[in-house]
Amino acid sequence: MKPYLLSLGAGLLVGVVYSLLGVRSPAPPIIALVGLAGILLGEQLTPIVRRLADRVELARYIRIDCANHVLGKLPAKGERDA
Repeated sequence: MKPYLLSLGAGLLVGVVYSLLGVRSPAPPIIALVGLAGILLGEQLTPIVRRLADRVELARYIRIDCANHVLGKLPAKGERDA
């Protein structure tokens, strides 16, 4: 139940921000895509800050874990879609 309430709260927050910016919902495609990109990148901020606080190697985390989350599984070198 908690994920649903969090999702509803996030949706309400986005609705308020849209209203303050004067953007009608559903947003024009480019605004929606920029917003989704912000969500994906924003998700990575907390783990990055935690790693900075713990003084863990950050470059590997960003290159591997963040890239896999934001970009999805990238094809291996020489691998092509059928």
